[in-house]
Amino acid sequence: MVFYYFYPTLYNALFMEYLDKGISKEIQLKLYRDMLKPRMVEEKMLILLRQGKISKWFSGIGQEAISVGVTNALQDDEYILPMHRNLGVFTTRGIPLAKLFSQWQGKANGFTKGRDRSFHFGTQDYHIVGMISHLGPQLGVADGIALANTLQKKKHVTAVFTGDGGTSEGDFHEALNVAAVWELPVLFCIENNGYGLSTPTNEQYRCKDLADKGIGYGIESHILDGNNVLEVYNTVRELCESIREHSRPVLLEFKTFRMRGHEEASGTKYVPEALMKYWGQKDPVLNYEKFLYDKELLSDSLKEEMKKVIEQEIDADLEKTFAENTISLIESKELNDVYKTFEYEQINHGNIVKNIRLIDAISESLKQSMERHEGLVLMGQDIAEYGGVFKATEGFVALFGKARVRNTPICESAIVAAAMGLSIRGMKAVMEMQFADFSSSGFNPIVNYLAKSHYRWGQHADVVIRMPCGGGVGAGPFHSQTNEAWFTKTPGLKVIYPAFPYDAKGLLATAINDPNPVLFFEHKALYRSMYQEVPTDYYTLPFGKASILKEGADVSIVTYGAGVHWALDTLKENPAIEADLIDLRSLQPLDMDAVYASVKKTGKLVILQEDSLFGGIASDISALVMEQCFEFLDAPVKRVGSRETPIPFAKNLEENYLPKKRFKEALLEVLAY
Repeated sequence: MVFYYFYPTLYNALFMEYLDKGISKEIQLKLYRDMLKPRMVEEKMLILLRQGKISKWFSGIGQEAISVGVTNALQDDEYILPMHRNLGVFTTRGIPLAKLFSQWQGKANGFTKGRDRSFHFGTQDYHIVGMISHLGPQLGVADGIALANTLQKKKHVTAVFTGDGGTSEGDFHEALNVAAVWELPVLFCIENNGYGLSTPTNEQYRCKDLADKGIGYGIESHILDGNNVLEVYNTVRELCESIREHSRPVLLEFKTFRMRGHEEASGTKYVPEALMKYWGQKDPVLNYEKFLYDKELLSDSLKEEMKKVIEQEIDADLEKTFAENTISLIESKELNDVYKTFEYEQINHGNIVKNIRLIDAISESLKQSMERHEGLVLMGQDIAEYGGVFKATEGFVALFGKARVRNTPICESAIVAAAMGLSIRGMKAVMEMQFADFSSSGFNPIVNYLAKSHYRWGQHADVVIRMPCGGGVGAGPFHSQTNEAWFTKTPGLKVIYPAFPYDAKGLLATAINDPNPVLFFEHKALYRSMYQEVPTDYYTLPFGKASILKEGADVSIVTYGAGVHWALDTLKENPAIEADLIDLRSLQPLDMDAVYASVKKTGKLVILQEDSLFGGIASDISALVMEQCFEFLDAPVKRVGSRETPIPFAKNLEENYLPKKRFKEALLEVLAY
């Protein structure tokens, strides 16, 4: 194997040794044709870019051997997760150029219906899952796809690409660690092309080679000449055959170079001229072409015939794309495509009940859902033998095994992404976020991957993230937040927040049935303090349907979570107040019809939330009521929430932070208006 540094001093290092290792003439020619096609497509796209017919282009010229070699080495039904410069993955998999051209022009025949550009899409038909602009999450998604293949006993390899710049992302390290610990069959492919936009590699990392990063994770790693298509194909093919029989992750560093700018507008002025000249002489298409000529496998006539066929395909498919109309705006479709359609199934329970705690109801719902859905996997820190820090999964390993009840390393981002990968392979995932506060470490894949995938390219995220949350237990600033407003703001997520064991059990069952991503908030202070008669059967409850706990004509009280119990306590202490008490239960979707109906009856509204006041759900409810019910109001809408500080630890400070006492004052103020 021949290795090259990015700034060599000896030009005789340009020699590229091609070893066919006995592969057929047909495959050798196919590799050439598969590299020639993306090169010709790119050359055409650069012309169209200058003509203003596409808006942006990330060039892979000079890197075709990697995409083509890796894709040919995999089976057609094995997943590949490419990046910007991997056009050769898409063309080698046989995606019609017309669909790619439509994608790049934002037309309806594309994969994202004009909602995203470039290679920010996936396609189940071709087993390709595209990237998002945040460079890291696809690595964890590859882990999830590989985990699903392992659980389904499919001897498949998953290949995922990143660049040299992406190896500095935390997601890269989390994904490698998870794959190593779980022995997942993933090929992590680093295209080391010398620059992260304009930042050279010597300013990105200090190890000699990026392949060295595998050592720390106990991962086998290799360095390949990324411009030598036979070396790429043969090495990856041999590794894939081995991985299919002996599951493990492998890290591959492909030494290559980016011959054009990060994207065309960037240019290449920051690249030394000698370096461009050196890598220009290592062009993967031209060098391999010469090798085929020398072996008399390629002739002028055959080459011209290949180019003519590709050129005709490009021209014909471009003509189809240019003839397409500009995409039509159908507002209802834009809104409806944010979520995958979910046909809620009402499953009723029998009459047998038992008095259990909120945590017991959650545990029962998880257990019964595990029995109902064979493809459901639970993941989280310490959830296996230990049962989780709150013991929601205690005893589950004995019932369902460690394959489905999985302890995870402390890497929230990679596990959220892995849950997405499981969904891509048709499975379900419930992740326990040990504390809702820790979701900040997995925020990117939640709000940018889970939330947006269905709207972007029709891929749902069948993922529930359990969120133990809330104050009142003296846990301080990092274990006490109730941060639902981070997620109710994000289209594509559903947010559920029960206050009672009965609701928690039925709503969690629905959350797991729902193919959309659900953030399921569970208040820690209620886990062992709140008891209720709960049916022993499996049952479901609908999202977007509030619960009317009390009825009265004086005032409407809208709340959720621990706020429900604070309101109940206040009303118990003040029996003269006749209030409508609405427990929202579901924050996204939100039952505003119940709120409107109550306000129209009482004329007064107090909204109580545990979250700090500014920017919370109470603000949106207040605004909606002011817009829709202004003429029915007899007093200003009153919002009550926690102080605008982080949550303090000391008991008296925490009591001052939380809004329970201030709620009574606000309620009496509104009643007296």
